[in-house]
This record gives sequence, structure tokens and C-alpha cells, in this order.
Amino acid sequence: MVITISREYGAYGRSVAKALSARLGIEYYDVDFIRMTAKKSGYSEEDVSREGESLSQGSRFINAFLSTSAYNSSYDAIFQAQREVILELAKKPCIMVGRCSNIILREAGVKTFDVFLHADHAFRRAHALELNEYGKADVDKYIERCDHWRKTYYRAYTGHEMGDYHDYDLSIDVGKIGPEKTVDLLVSLIGDVKEA
Repeated sequence: MVITISREYGAYGRSVAKALSARLGIEYYDVDFIRMTAKKSGYSEEDVSREGESLSQGSRFINAFLSTSAYNSSYDAIFQAQREVILELAKKPCIMVGRCSNIILREAGVKTFDVFLHADHAFRRAHALELNEYGKADVDKYIERCDHWRKTYYRAYTGHEMGDYHDYDLSIDVGKIGPEKTVDLLVSLIGDVKEA
């Protein structure tokens, strides 16, 4: 089975995937997508990191406009390379974080268990402060921008709304139960799904 984890920024997606990987004894892929996609696409790791899961409204408009001609945008090329990486990795049981992997794999007919992790703003803000990835930006604006760019990217490349319960087998409020209990819950449920 392949497990996909979609998440809001600061909802412990990477931490949950890493702990779940250790508990289940299968690989997890998160930032690894950057290196693999860069190799496949020919773009730099910096380009893939910047454009591989983030799309602003302005970039989406320009991308849509330019894609009507013979022009192939870097966003499109990176998405296609990520798609190929996802399909290759899904040949073995693993955990994939983000990158529209739930929809890509569903459309390819791959059996998955799809999870969405979310939490209230205060909980995610506290974790964002721990992660310290926001540089000189205001942490609240950084969270808002990350969520917006991920949702825009997801919508642009899947036609779906990120966080819509129809696209997941399970949606978990990590702020309510905590990351450790989230992992416990997933281990228990995935064991039940595998046996069914």
C-alpha cells in the first residue's frame, strides 16, 4: 500500500510521515522529491523547491496564459517530472508527503490510503515558530502564504480543492490529538485496511 499525506503548513506532515515510516518499516518521501525531480526534469533543486508545490494566483494566471501557446512553463515541466517520480516510487509500499500524490496515484489506478492533516492556526503557528523556516517574514503571513500557494498549486494541477474530504480516506485534526497519537491512530487504521 502507498500512503499519501496532504497537509496544511505547520500540521506536522513531515514529522508524522517520518514516525509512521519508522513504525511501518517503509520509506517516506518528502523533501526527497526535490532531488529526484531535479534529476528527472533538468531543473535545479532550488527551482524545484520553489516551484514544486507552490503556485501564486499571479503565477497561475501567467502559467495558464502562456500554456495556450507552444510555451511549456517550468511549473508544468516540474509537475510532470514530479508525477513521473511519484508513479515510479509507488511501485513499492511507501509514504508520500504532498505533491498532489493522492490524485496522481488515484488517476493511475494505484491503491492508496490518503490522509489530510490539519490544525487550527494557533497550533500551526507554534510549530512554525519551532521550524523557523519563515526567515524575516511575519510568521502568520508566511503560514497564510504557504497554505494559499499549496492550495492554488493543488487546484491548478488536479482540478480539486485541497482539504476536501472527498479526496481523502481520513482527515485528522493534529492539533486536537497531537502528532504522536496521530501516528498511533494511523498505524492502527492502516493495519486494519491492509487486513481487509
